Amino acid sequence: MRRFVYTILLLLAGVSTSLAASARVAQPAESRAPPAATPSPADLFGELFVRVQTLRLFPDGKTFADAVPRRAPAAIMAAYRRERPLDAASLHRFVLREFALPESRATVTIPPLPVREHIAALWPQLMRPPLAPSPYASALALPHRYVVPGGRFREIYYWDSYFTMLGLVRDGHTADATAMVDNFADMVRRYGHVPNGSRSYYLSRSQPPFLYLMVGLLSEDKPTAYARYLDALRTEHRFWMQGAATLRPGSATAHVVRLADGAVLNRYWDARDTPREESYAEDVALAARTGRSPRAVYRDIRAAAESGWDFSSRWFADGRTFATIRTTALAPVDLNSLLFGLEQAIAQGCARRRDTACARDFDRQAKARAAAIATHLWDPAASAYEDLDWRTGRRTGQLTAATLMPLFVGTASRDQAKAVAKTVSTRLLRRGGIATTTVATPQQWDEPNGWAPLQWIAVTGLDRYDERALADTIAARWVGTVSGVFACTGRLVEKYDVDTGGAGGGGEYPVQDGFGWTNGVTRALLDRAPPVATRCASGADRARPRS
Repeated sequence: MRRFVYTILLLLAGVSTSLAASARVAQPAESRAPPAATPSPADLFGELFVRVQTLRLFPDGKTFADAVPRRAPAAIMAAYRRERPLDAASLHRFVLREFALPESRATVTIPPLPVREHIAALWPQLMRPPLAPSPYASALALPHRYVVPGGRFREIYYWDSYFTMLGLVRDGHTADATAMVDNFADMVRRYGHVPNGSRSYYLSRSQPPFLYLMVGLLSEDKPTAYARYLDALRTEHRFWMQGAATLRPGSATAHVVRLADGAVLNRYWDARDTPREESYAEDVALAARTGRSPRAVYRDIRAAAESGWDFSSRWFADGRTFATIRTTALAPVDLNSLLFGLEQAIAQGCARRRDTACARDFDRQAKARAAAIATHLWDPAASAYEDLDWRTGRRTGQLTAATLMPLFVGTASRDQAKAVAKTVSTRLLRRGGIATTTVATPQQWDEPNGWAPLQWIAVTGLDRYDERALADTIAARWVGTVSGVFACTGRLVEKYDVDTGGAGGGGEYPVQDGFGWTNGVTRALLDRAPPVATRCASGADRARPRS
């Protein structure tokens, strides 16, 4: 009877989904994760991992994913099968005995300072020494020092780090910025790409490819910097383009899509089609509501996590409902713009190394991508760039702040940039900066939230096309928002409500303090838009509740 009850519990917990993540269960070649040199917690702890996450033993699913085993997984699993802790209390005791849970590292209180000085004082608190992780931990080795975002984010993250580095280099920490780039280059060498973050459960996906932009921050002579890191940049490009050479029109494989006219674009993708280990219970619950194949849903959830916009109405087929998520069906504006920039950077690095064949090849690829972006992602009627449903050949019709990314990388024409500036001014500009989308949902990458990276992309992109008045307005409003919340709370947070001027909300976890990219972008924008008022803004201390 005891074994029967245990079996039912595992079935309710969705153990079949967990086992699909394991090498023990055969999967179609397309959906099987590549062999992992560093197995994830779900790989190591199978049914135990599923039960802990499904029973929500910890309020934040990331807690157990980050826990450190106190002994070899085989020994832990042998004890688990021998003891069979069936109820939540006994399972909790077992986990505490066998794992060291991650410690919360509270931000040290800093005496009242102006926001610029406060940011400078935060860098040492967010800095971590080189990491040699404990055996079987989910943390990945990092041979150089690094900066974490803060809050629940205890590891280095890919695209976050570029925006963090904007502040580091302005505060004289170029050596620390270089150390971060060296960590990313080392991960590319080890894993063939930059993972989402430095955890084993992030290895199956990447994030928006900002490595070439980080490299560009290290020197005034960008082509020389690209040449120095050329091997890493070319390896990253191969990761995004794997399978492109043999792809037929109207089909996709991994990150690559070939449109009916033969043009090649990219999409977000994850090598696994199982629940995210850091949000296991949430993903299982969502898949159960969709009526779709769970594997397809998990793949789309994971692909959205790779985008960094996790989550947004941008990825939803009906423009509002999470259950309609379809990330892998879209060729996104931002990803393709960044790959255009990467291809240009590689061409410049190859030219600096006097490799003319390579320079010619990547220049050709960049031009072909620019043409595809102009043809397929630009909507002249909407005066905006939009994501493309590559299966139907139709754009989504959704306006998001990603419309500014072609300006940021320089692939827009002058007329397109002028049109985008007008659209942004009319539809996305708010009292506190630019909104992420024009749709209000419970998701954190939707209106009314504004995010530091999107403000920087907007300001820099508009500057590039001499739309300085709008760039100045966005910069001033963002600095005012951040300064208002800081004056009221003493906090720099992950996201902001650009309608009310308060802390942002929505999403899967409470608003986080720290915060790396807010610090970096705000520090950079303070050079052009110093705060004019530091009083506590109305509502600045209140996060928008989740709904």
